[in-house]
Amino acid sequence: MKKYWLLIPIFTLVTAGAALAGKAITIKGSDTMVILNQRWAENYMNNHPGAVVQVTGGGSGVGISALINGTTEICASSRTMKDSEQKKLRERWNILGVGIPVAKDGVTLFLNASNPVSELSLEQLKNIYTRKVKNWRELGGPEAPILLYGRESSSGTYVFFKDTVLLGADFAPETQTMPGTAAIVNAVSKDPNGIGYGGVAYASGVKHLKIRKTAGAAAYDPIQENVKSGVYPLSRDLFFYLRKTPSGDTKKFIDWILSPAGQEIVTKVGYFPVK
Repeated sequence: MKKYWLLIPIFTLVTAGAALAGKAITIKGSDTMVILNQRWAENYMNNHPGAVVQVTGGGSGVGISALINGTTEICASSRTMKDSEQKKLRERWNILGVGIPVAKDGVTLFLNASNPVSELSLEQLKNIYTRKVKNWRELGGPEAPILLYGRESSSGTYVFFKDTVLLGADFAPETQTMPGTAAIVNAVSKDPNGIGYGGVAYASGVKHLKIRKTAGAAAYDPIQENVKSGVYPLSRDLFFYLRKTPSGDTKKFIDWILSPAGQEIVTKVGYFPVK
């Protein structure tokens, strides 16, 4: 089933005249997508007098729970829904839901600018985050311990990384859990021995790694052509999820997001368009 899902941080945008508008469009979920969702909301309301779009975050898991509970119309999610979540949605609403890819991302590995390591394989990343590899020396870097930064378990990026890189294994207990990708980037920018992961749009003030799928494969940067073609091993879609096919004002809003104007904002924020 094709899916569309949306999540966003606590943030409400209201234009002049919005008080006269009807029901607000609510978006809740992914912190990875929050800046993007805010920009979409701002631009849409500025150009559609009377429209009201409310954006909140909390993580993809929080947004999916809100969608199932009926407390948000759109869930923003940086991962696909789990089978167990789809089952809950079906049991609660007797529907399968709708998922809409609204942007593309390449989950990026962040290093301090002083770290000489430039390329790693998925297996090496797994060994780092499960503590089989503990020192940068083992990866061609300096004699220094590797310090791990990661997201909280409600994060869609956490789930994506665990499934795709760790192949279901647990993160090492030493991984420092951060409340968002911006916090990870800030920590790594100040920590010469740190490594973290998150959406490519946050890669400012740190260096990013080229990633190879296997030890002998080519390594790729998280840039648009590599993410859109899928050769970057950590490419993913960012979703809006709804309980049913969008209609009325919600359909107009999502149609605008998928239009050239809406997709231009994706590029300006630092992610990649779906079209």
